[in-house]
Amino acid sequence: MSMAIHYSICPQDPYAHLFAVTIDIEQPDQNGQVLRLPAWIPGSYMIRDFARNVIKVSAWANGSAVQVAKIDKSSWRVAACEGSLRIEYQVYAWDLSVRAAHLDQNHAYFNGTSVFLEVVGQADKPCMLDIQNANIAEAGLWKVATSLVEAGAARYGFGTYRAENYDDLIDHPVEICDFTLAHFEAGGVNHDFVLSGKHYADVERICRDLKLICEYQINFFGKPAPVDRYVFITWVVGDGYGGLEHRSSTSLICSRADLPVLGEEKISDGYKTFLGLCSHEYFHTWNVKRIKPDLFLPYQLDKETHTPLLWAFEGITSYYDDLILNRCGLISDEEYLQLIAKTITRVLRNPGRFNQSIAESSFDAWTKFYKQDENAINGIVSYYTKGSVAAMGLDLLLRDISGGTVSLDHVMQSLWQNHGKTLKGVAEFDIQNICFELLGGENERLQHYFSTMIYGTEDYPLTDLFEKFGVQMSVRVRENTQDTGGTASKPDSKILPWLGAAYGAPNNGESGVRLVNVIANGPAHRCGLSANDVIVAMDGLKVNKDTVERQLRLQEGKQSTTVHAFRDDGLMQFEIDIEKPPADTVFFAVADESKIAGWLAAL
Repeated sequence: MSMAIHYSICPQDPYAHLFAVTIDIEQPDQNGQVLRLPAWIPGSYMIRDFARNVIKVSAWANGSAVQVAKIDKSSWRVAACEGSLRIEYQVYAWDLSVRAAHLDQNHAYFNGTSVFLEVVGQADKPCMLDIQNANIAEAGLWKVATSLVEAGAARYGFGTYRAENYDDLIDHPVEICDFTLAHFEAGGVNHDFVLSGKHYADVERICRDLKLICEYQINFFGKPAPVDRYVFITWVVGDGYGGLEHRSSTSLICSRADLPVLGEEKISDGYKTFLGLCSHEYFHTWNVKRIKPDLFLPYQLDKETHTPLLWAFEGITSYYDDLILNRCGLISDEEYLQLIAKTITRVLRNPGRFNQSIAESSFDAWTKFYKQDENAINGIVSYYTKGSVAAMGLDLLLRDISGGTVSLDHVMQSLWQNHGKTLKGVAEFDIQNICFELLGGENERLQHYFSTMIYGTEDYPLTDLFEKFGVQMSVRVRENTQDTGGTASKPDSKILPWLGAAYGAPNNGESGVRLVNVIANGPAHRCGLSANDVIVAMDGLKVNKDTVERQLRLQEGKQSTTVHAFRDDGLMQFEIDIEKPPADTVFFAVADESKIAGWLAAL
């Protein structure tokens, strides 16, 4: 066995948000050891330059300092030396997200990609990690939550953990605090559920529901599960949402109000959202952590890795996350159809779908999807949202063409057997070819679907597919800015005139309405308004974000009205058309109960 690389991390100064990290290298490169930090984290496709938070890298050998020189934005070279080498540095950790590191007197959290320098040329060596506690009074009850394997440390305790190599080391996030801890078993695998932050959650109910989800997914892909243990690390905050997958754990952020409390039996919209998030990240245990694009084998964490397949790894996962809630009996068919309708509504309200395919969106995730500006709604499409709709349509089409003998389930199970288990990367057209193979050969309808839905920018006629499975899809106009779809219009609803822009309060806290974005060819666009303009009056009366809808309603019956707005510090006048919003709000009705199982049921 090759000599391990020894890492140590300590929450050195929680008040200053500083971790201290050391690396002991028994056999450094004789020509000078190079060290580098990843520029991005798998699952979040944007260059984040984590090295910007590294402070003062020092090196020591035989008790003497060794020269360290930075050679690019994320790499350092240590001068040649005799014997073992120790590296010391600090990391500033003040990013309250699942992607990086965060440290204060409440908790310590890190992803390895943010804190552990890679010993270049020795990334295949085993790694030992010593996790230490902070030396502050608030840390007296802190413990450790991670899916790393213990190597001397007690479970949930400080001490030494091990990883097979550097890639393994950086794929197990660590949460350190006085967290709530619960356990459940699913599919022969022990699961830990960790809640960090103040909460009132019914943890027993959450674990009971997660057990259903995890058991379903393990059985879906087939036992044994690819993990021996799994950890849900969950931060509870006032308002937040997000998650990031890892090989045997996930980091989640959720709003406190989304978690069920004791005595609450109904599944709220917020709890559906939370369970869908958990289902999504758990599905990634197979789809993207092991079934991977060929270009991710191996990851190149120092630069962008462009692939047109993120629609499959995120879109298909986004389709299955809520579908699995339905298959587990956690939400009804009606509730599931409402969620699907809301997703399609988001797609229809995005004119960017006419300018970018989801294959292109996947490829350009690094510079477009993860770096959205005020024109993103007009220029790009989400490979998550439209990707999930594309996956749903593919599932329906496969079931229809095959007469109910082939579904997307079979495609995913084939991917697991032939790519996930074998660690063979997925090439661009492998999924299409699997579909053709399952159907017994190339199929014109399926080829047209991929050309249109994956590589094209036209809307595919999903309505016809829904009808074959007993579901009627209808599209109506939105009632107001809070209308996200999913249900028919209320009998007494009154349609609000359409501004053709998203808006909120001005950044400086002053009165008025700041336009966040302007929809292409909408009323605001046609009259000359632009993103970041601040509307201060409509029809000669002052407005703000709370009164603008009422003022819009008062303009009904007119052809246009006058709007005054500031662009920077210049006051401008516009004549905006008064018109109804477009039909972009989806809802479903079940026309034939006997047919819907042909879609929602597993095959």
